[in-house]
Amino acid sequence: MPPAHPSPILRRRRLGTELRKLRESAKLTGDQVIEAVGWASASKLSRLENGRSRPDLRDVLDLLDLYKVTGELREELTAITNEAGDIRGWLRSYATMTPRQRGYAELEAGCAEIREYSPVIVPGLLQARQYVNLRILSSRQLGPGSDDTEDAETEVKARMARQSLLTRDGEAPQYSAVIEEAALGDRAGPRDVLRAQLIQLRKLAGLPNVTIQVLPTDRTIADWYLPHTGFSLYRFAEPQDPETLAIEGLATNLMVTEPKEIATYSMVFEWLREAALSPEETVAWLIEKAGQRSSGASRSAGRDPGMPPTQRSRRSGRLTEQ
Repeated sequence: MPPAHPSPILRRRRLGTELRKLRESAKLTGDQVIEAVGWASASKLSRLENGRSRPDLRDVLDLLDLYKVTGELREELTAITNEAGDIRGWLRSYATMTPRQRGYAELEAGCAEIREYSPVIVPGLLQARQYVNLRILSSRQLGPGSDDTEDAETEVKARMARQSLLTRDGEAPQYSAVIEEAALGDRAGPRDVLRAQLIQLRKLAGLPNVTIQVLPTDRTIADWYLPHTGFSLYRFAEPQDPETLAIEGLATNLMVTEPKEIATYSMVFEWLREAALSPEETVAWLIEKAGQRSSGASRSAGRDPGMPPTQRSRRSGRLTEQ
């Protein structure tokens, strides 16, 4: 059954492709279209055709009038426009969601299947609240983001709201993740945060649509293959929406729909799954590590024993920065 909330970002891409085809069929240049509909900027049409902007229904209807589109095609493109511009209720409620997090949320909205490989950070859909808070606050020094704790809490709530995707009645996608052991190691956070994250992973691994596998550091991938970066693969219920590869960088994200690229990363994901612990072994591993974090917390007296004294003094009062 198709999801009730198609992916807005995929709808924008599909709408842009259809509008570009209609313009080319009408044998009109971009400048001719801009002049005909009375828009002030040529970049407006370019952003619309490339799926880079949230479409306004009135603008799309003006283009459909110009291209003389009627009947079922007009109705279909009007519906796609509404879906492309849709911001679901929980997204409207959390205005401080970063553009990057919003982009992922829009991708996830219409997914039938998600596959993720994470070498250093637990995937967003699997993060415990304490871990989310740590990741958000620790990265704010890299950009102009505010240090206001209320803003941070709002963004934490937005991230947690995204996670409802995995438990959505009748529409939850099939989700698989391979997480490197290092992503759950001492450098990832204080003991109490890591223990909460391990417990969260154990809980989510019990969902019928969720498969989690930990990749130990001593496992060999295929013929000594080394992945270059983490990545996510998205498959959508609507056959017109192309499977999408997302690679997250420090400053920008790369999104690809080229079938050859998708096939390559799909093969790599299978290698990773074969090298990782089985889902059952992963659950046992998570339980064991959570127990170790619990017993170690009392000995650490509230501090991470893996942190050298010089780092503790530099970061006094700011455990969430790293």
